[in-house]
Amino acid sequence: MLSGMDTATARPFQPDRDGWLRLFHTIDARDATGFVEYLTPDAQFRFGNAPAVAGRDAIRGAVAAFFDTIAGSHHELLGTWAGDSSAVCEGRVTYTRHDGTAVGVPFVNVFELRGARISQYRIYIDLSPLFGAH
Repeated sequence: MLSGMDTATARPFQPDRDGWLRLFHTIDARDATGFVEYLTPDAQFRFGNAPAVAGRDAIRGAVAAFFDTIAGSHHELLGTWAGDSSAVCEGRVTYTRHDGTAVGVPFVNVFELRGARISQYRIYIDLSPLFGAH
């Protein structure tokens, strides 16, 4: 069970460019299990205007369900900012739909950190272009 994962198997998050790129590589690989390894066991996750989800198991399920709605994604990192216990990035993500068409949208991620783990993961994004008529 993921919620019992020890820190030896968890992935540390460093709020530098390489850390963001490693995280985005995991997401673009559609690796929901690897994704939650960056999180604290009691993490909170909110994606766009969806309700917040709490805990690694629930977050893994929500992320895997989202991955099922797309054929793929590619994240481009535009800028990063970090404080003692927070990190923010701005980027652009290109989603590939199951019909092969692609749509790019801007996003901002805001993290609260506890050590080298993400305890609050908030994604500010408008997904209406992805799921709207095309």
